[in-house]
Amino acid sequence: MEPAEDWLVESLRLYQDFHAFDLSGATRVLEWIGDKGILVAGYDSLKNEILHLILPLRLSVKENQGLFPERDFKVQHGGFSDRSVCDLKHVPDTRLLVTSGPPGSYLQVWQLAEDSDVIRAVSTIDVHEREEPLWPRVAIFPSVAPGVLHGTRLSSLKVVDLHSQKTMYTSGVSDDDVLSSLQVLDTDTFAFCCSSGRLGLVDTRQRWAPSENLSPGPGSTGRQWCAEAGGRGPGPSIARLGSDGQLCLLDPRDLCQPVSSVQCPVSMPSPEPELLRVTWAPGLDNCLAISGFDGTVQVYDVTSWAGVGRQVEPLFTHRGHIFLDDSGMDPAPLVTTHTWHPYKPRTVLSAASDASLHVWDWVDPCASR
Repeated sequence: MEPAEDWLVESLRLYQDFHAFDLSGATRVLEWIGDKGILVAGYDSLKNEILHLILPLRLSVKENQGLFPERDFKVQHGGFSDRSVCDLKHVPDTRLLVTSGPPGSYLQVWQLAEDSDVIRAVSTIDVHEREEPLWPRVAIFPSVAPGVLHGTRLSSLKVVDLHSQKTMYTSGVSDDDVLSSLQVLDTDTFAFCCSSGRLGLVDTRQRWAPSENLSPGPGSTGRQWCAEAGGRGPGPSIARLGSDGQLCLLDPRDLCQPVSSVQCPVSMPSPEPELLRVTWAPGLDNCLAISGFDGTVQVYDVTSWAGVGRQVEPLFTHRGHIFLDDSGMDPAPLVTTHTWHPYKPRTVLSAASDASLHVWDWVDPCASR
């Protein structure tokens, strides 16, 4: 059999559930809105579509209840941006969205209409900088008066009130390290990661004095990095991923040295480091996923990781974007982003450069033995 046919046969064993969809254009964002909808947005054309999609009923119930007639995503709202959308965040408990992308001179605020299916632009947030091809990273402080955390470099990092646009916090430093990711952790703290691998935790109740890990260590020059906090269960809860597949786990109580540093078996260094993504599973202990190297998403159990330099193997690898590609693309599609389902522990959504969107519930190979 052909490799694609082999994979299709094997998928019956690999997946509890699997859905494949085609978007109108590739997306770099998969943002949850509630537990039944996601937001996607284009990034590679003059008119980029922003869509609010409702999951098929089968995927939005907490337990498998048999067959359902609706097997495709339903478009709930839609709109168009004349800029690339490289970052998109939903403001919790509102109908507002904030987007960012080049050219990065402002953030766009959008609203999901209540009386129609339109996503309309309602305002902008000036970021007072424009550095092609850079664009501001974005995160949201949820509250009665939501705060928008944004910045292209550490020097431009600030929190502004979404409605008044008053600056609520600023780094106040001249450091020009380029940001790769921002993440709000609670009402007062956030995490940042720079492309250089510099990692920090910031308390906005104090002047700029982050708890930091300044560098991934010797030999990291030339790599680019991203990070995510949020590991469930005992052990380190911050993961930092390098463009060569190096993965470091850190304890937020002591960022000076990684708890462990391993090498993931990636096929090549990431061809587009801005697409690197590492995410913790919200419903599983010590489990994370990585993407951005090729057409796969790799899932790891980090329970027994320790030390520095060891090679690790994924618990599960999703290869569907490679084997279901019918576009004739060479090289194969690149996974552009992925995200975990909020309450289905092993369900992951992933998107690729061929505009494919997959929803897959993987079978734990250890449990099936």
